[in-house]
Amino acid sequence: MSESSLAELLAQVAAGQGEALRRIYERQSVRLFGVANAILRDRDQAADALHTAFLSIQRRAGQYDPARGAAEAWLGTVVRNAALDIIRARGRETPTDDPTLGDTAVEPEALSALEAIETGARLRQCLEGLPEKNRRGIVLAFVHGLSHPQIAERLELPLGTVKTWIRRGLLSLRECLA
Repeated sequence: MSESSLAELLAQVAAGQGEALRRIYERQSVRLFGVANAILRDRDQAADALHTAFLSIQRRAGQYDPARGAAEAWLGTVVRNAALDIIRARGRETPTDDPTLGDTAVEPEALSALEAIETGARLRQCLEGLPEKNRRGIVLAFVHGLSHPQIAERLELPLGTVKTWIRRGLLSLRECLA
């Protein structure tokens, strides 16, 4: 989507045209979900951030100024801010230890925490050992939440090639982590 048409859609949203917001969502939601997911590392919270961001975009579309930057960057900033708000809210949550509320504070066992750190380090090490093409496909799929066709479009490659790279990368990861 060209930048000018995205800016035009934001102007239409500012004028109260709901259809324009839907079109922005259809064209940008996957990328914006990836932004939120990269920050929050939780798909459910990333979906919440995306929802909150689009409500904000609907209310604040008139604040977008094409002279100050690209519409795509403005949308990314709105999503980033929504995700950071969720992180800030997490820090303010205080468990009550009331089992009827379902928010009993549970201390993770030190051994489990250490295991999680080791597993994360091993995964990073194995990912770094993959060829760039395999690593990039896996990160786009599993970190940014893109589908195979979306990855193929972004990388300007045939769909079969992308599927093969991701499959081979996952097989290599499995071997490395075994």
